[in-house]
Parts: sequence; C-alpha cells; structure tokens
Amino acid sequence: MKLALTIQTAEVPVPVPVALLSGTLDEKIAKAARMGADGVELITTLPASLDLDAIKALLETNRLQVAAVASGGMAFAAKLTLLNADPQVASTARLRLDELIDLAAVLGAPVVTVGSFRGRSVGDRDRSLAELMQVLRRAGDHAGACGVVIALEPLNRFEGDLLNTVAQGLDFLKNLDQPAVGLLVDTFHVNIEESSWTEPFRQAMAAGKLFHVHLGDNNRLPPGHGLIDFNAILGTLDEIGYQGWLSAELLPKPDPDTAGQQTIDHMTSLMRALP
Repeated sequence: MKLALTIQTAEVPVPVPVALLSGTLDEKIAKAARMGADGVELITTLPASLDLDAIKALLETNRLQVAAVASGGMAFAAKLTLLNADPQVASTARLRLDELIDLAAVLGAPVVTVGSFRGRSVGDRDRSLAELMQVLRRAGDHAGACGVVIALEPLNRFEGDLLNTVAQGLDFLKNLDQPAVGLLVDTFHVNIEESSWTEPFRQAMAAGKLFHVHLGDNNRLPPGHGLIDFNAILGTLDEIGYQGWLSAELLPKPDPDTAGQQTIDHMTSLMRALP
C-alpha cells in the first residue's frame, strides 16, 4: 500500500475544503515528497489547461507518482455535476470527465475518482441512477481504452442521495457491468453510513471492485485525531491483499501542511507495525 496527499492545482478557483498543503504546485509536490508521501492525488477543474510536461518533470524530480486524478473540485469549485437539471451543465461535466481520464492516462495515474461530481438525483431517483449508469458505462469504455479505471465513491447521506453505502455501490456496479468502474471507499463516509470499520473494504475487495481508498478520521481530521480504528482497517486491507493507494482527503486543520504531515506520520507508523 502507498500513501498519497490530495492537493489542488493552480487553476481551481477556490480552496477545496479537503485539499492539503500550501503554496504553488511546485511547492506542494516538493512538500509531499519531504513529508514521506509516495504520491499525490490531484484535484483539478480544467485538466486540459494544465502544463503536463511541467507536472511530469516535478513528479520525476521529487520521485512521486500520481495516485489518482480527483473530480472533487468539479462540483464544489466549478459547479459541474454529471447529473444536472441544466443539460448544458451536465454535458460540460461529462466532457470534463473525459478530460480527467485523459489526464490520468498521461500522468500514469491508475484512477479517476467520482464522488460529489456525480451530483444528486434530478427528479426521480431510479431514473437518475439509470442516467448515471449510462454516463459511467460510456466513460468506463473511454477509461478502459486509456488504461485507467473510474472509482465511484459512496457518499454519506448528508453529501449525496445516490449510493451511500458500499453495498449499494456494489449493487449498482453489478447492474452497470463495466470492468473499468469500481469503488472508492472513504473512511470518513464509512464512519457515517456503515456498521463496521472493516467489512465494507472486504465486500468491495471480494467483488473485485476496491479501486481506491480515501483517509479521514470520523471528524474529517487526520487519522489518529478521531475515533476510527485505522489499525483494524489497515490490518484488513493487508489481509485481503489490497495493494493500491491510501490517499488523504481531509480537512486542512490545524493547517494544510500540518494535516498532511500528521497523516503521513500516523499511517506510516501503523503500516510499519503490520505483520
């Protein structure tokens, strides 16, 4: 398992509440490396505008990988969702999803995340799920052709009304029948919606759909500053053979840099204690 910190790129118009590290993109990537991260998860709202050669050079210089390309800024900062009552907004969002996939392919990121970016139901919930299925089936074809996967994130009931639990997500994926689309399991959302710290990860892994993991304690602070049993979660992930990324997506408190360092320090200490 590898550790990543979620950071936003310069064109994102406002600070995203779960992005870490301060400074320019160059400074953020250098800080992540110094803190002991293996990679970064990139939040971007205009992926086609990024200087990819410069980003690749930064990553190479700092010996970091891109753990995932995140869509977390799309709904919050760009006001774009895949499901939207305005057809033009929905169309733009779907084009941006393709651009996120293309960006991931170029940067060697294995995963594109879809959380709040999917939007809420527009009118009838079942019709909205059917529309989301259509969107992700097409996007999954594009991702698969690019050697990338899409990780759909079950969100807690306060942040989303479609797919709140891992079980709901797996039922949706079974009907979707798209190999390039799986799940992102976030410990913060697990804390609110699930009845076990560990079983959601087992369920997703048993289905072959555990594509990505987000870290955040029950209060969305760095791991170790709340109630979640990260030792149990890590032990389960190790036991089931998860070899993917653990990416910190949490509140930048007490400040963006300290939150990043605290996450890396705590998770590294737990990982070193694994059998």
